[in-house]
Amino acid sequence: MDTEAQPTERDRSPRPSDTEEPSEPERPEGRSRFALAAPIAQWVPGGWLTVAVLALLMCLLLVFTFVLQPFRIPSGSMENGLRIGDRVLANKLAYRFGGRPQRGDIVVFDGTGYFGHGDYIKRVVGVGGDHVVCCDGEGRIEVNDRPVDESAFLYPGDRPSTVRFDVVVPEGRLFVLGDHRSDSSDSRDHLGSPGGGMVPVSEVIGRADWIVWPFGHATHLDRPGAYARVPAAGRDAAPADAPTAEGGRG
Repeated sequence: MDTEAQPTERDRSPRPSDTEEPSEPERPEGRSRFALAAPIAQWVPGGWLTVAVLALLMCLLLVFTFVLQPFRIPSGSMENGLRIGDRVLANKLAYRFGGRPQRGDIVVFDGTGYFGHGDYIKRVVGVGGDHVVCCDGEGRIEVNDRPVDESAFLYPGDRPSTVRFDVVVPEGRLFVLGDHRSDSSDSRDHLGSPGGGMVPVSEVIGRADWIVWPFGHATHLDRPGAYARVPAAGRDAAPADAPTAEGGRG
């Protein structure tokens, strides 16, 4: 049986016009992204300028709510690094998504119930599990048996502490001190209070990363390298002459 397909003559007659498939209808043009704002611009005084200013204010509100928050320095407890009247920006995302405060960070926290009512700004000296002692034979604070040289940020003429203490920081809490030790109410002054002067990490609002005002004093606040040689809590301290790398921001 012949199974090969037989060629046939192609029908070349034109298709009736009534059988033609209709062409795809044209899609309506997309609405302008400003279509919704246009009625508002016509209604509010100032028109588009007012709309632009309102949009900018909304963006700033979102940024200050979820990302950055400005704070004014009310006292000299963090001099000379932070002076009275300085405005700093606290990075509210620094300790989100798995980030944790590190020794040397300057943090803004809610001290209600621990230091008193209101927000405070101090430097983290000990994190959860750390053994913090004042002081060694040379008057330096020790963290996990490692003396810390705080001379780079300590207020000139101040001693690391005139209050002696020997504490282990509970997990989830911070031991904080002001850089101007003789003018700072900090963890040392609340050792006998509820919480033992240790600030819960959950009360930290953010890490102070920038001084933004006055412009002449504006700068980025780096974590000092003084704590880079401190061993992790629970580990034996490294020999004093062991080489270590300077720690940067985590």
